[in-house]
Amino acid sequence: MINQSELIQTLDTPAVVIDLDALDGNLRRTAERAARSGVKLRPHTKTHKSVWVAKKQLEYGACGITVAKLGEAEVMAAAGIDDILLAYPIVGKRKLERLGKLLGIARITVSTDNYEVAQGISELGVSLGKRIPLYVDVNTGLGRLGKEPGAPTADLVERIASLPGVEVTGLMTHSGHAYGKGSEEEILAVAIHEAQSLLTTKELLRQRGIDVREVSVGSTPTSKFALQLPPGVTEMRPGAYVYGDVSQLVTHTMEESQCAMRVFATVVGLPRPGTVVIDAGSKTLTTDVNGARKGYGLLPAHPDVIVERLSEEHGNLTVPEGTRFHIGDVVEIIPNHCCTVTNLHDRLIGVRDGRVERYIQVDGRGKIN
Repeated sequence: MINQSELIQTLDTPAVVIDLDALDGNLRRTAERAARSGVKLRPHTKTHKSVWVAKKQLEYGACGITVAKLGEAEVMAAAGIDDILLAYPIVGKRKLERLGKLLGIARITVSTDNYEVAQGISELGVSLGKRIPLYVDVNTGLGRLGKEPGAPTADLVERIASLPGVEVTGLMTHSGHAYGKGSEEEILAVAIHEAQSLLTTKELLRQRGIDVREVSVGSTPTSKFALQLPPGVTEMRPGAYVYGDVSQLVTHTMEESQCAMRVFATVVGLPRPGTVVIDAGSKTLTTDVNGARKGYGLLPAHPDVIVERLSEEHGNLTVPEGTRFHIGDVVEIIPNHCCTVTNLHDRLIGVRDGRVERYIQVDGRGKIN
């Protein structure tokens, strides 16, 4: 846990702080869980967007990394990370040109749920004289990308597999809907459903003469149940486990002490009874909400205090009667969503034993294309 009394003497707020001991524990625990289950860990770096953290994940045993956008892949490949899953459709001439350059310096696997998108990637592969590895995205409940498991996905895979410049090497899904579940039992059911949906589709493809090597599942809540998945899952892609946030707390995925990211803010206003104003607003905490808990973050020392409203540079706290704050007090907040907080900042402050040990550069900040 962060020793606030020592730390606040060195901070200029608002400050986004990473407890390095908690971070190390999260990296180690998830890597060990993957190893025990015989599933490769390919973490999603959109949470931290940091070359340093990505390399720590590889040191702990990750087989490679996952990124959301080409810009993130370019940052990671330039730093020497050479096994990257690009878990986002690549559409358009300019992006295909950038992908072609990336393929010259790293092993890149792409993904799609669309034949037309796959055609563009195939044409690139033909021009480069290679077959580009490709995962086909499957909808297992989130309702974002992906056709339905079984025949709809198998039919698509058959069509894509006939293209000369790609090789379908995997099926993938993202069970982000697990965040809407209220108990560990419900999240376990989501984890088993996403895995079984991909395995059933893989078997159908096998019957059609198509061998798909990788079965890739993803989300931090479901990764907790890697040991309970049916045999055949080869890879998992959690992201938020590195830092933790309110979303992990309300789904019982992580304990409060495991949440490595904390936002420190100073009380700058006491305008009326029951209202406290801090110097952290939407440009620090983000406006992401959580359906299971009111407000824009949790104050561990004052769980009844609600981060009620954010403007750009101000945060309004609603304070219950009997709770007192003073001008200059520093409060500690666990944000609702660590991934979006990361992307708002150039660097995060890495702390150990109450002292600043290093700054964590957000190398992929703003890499949204």
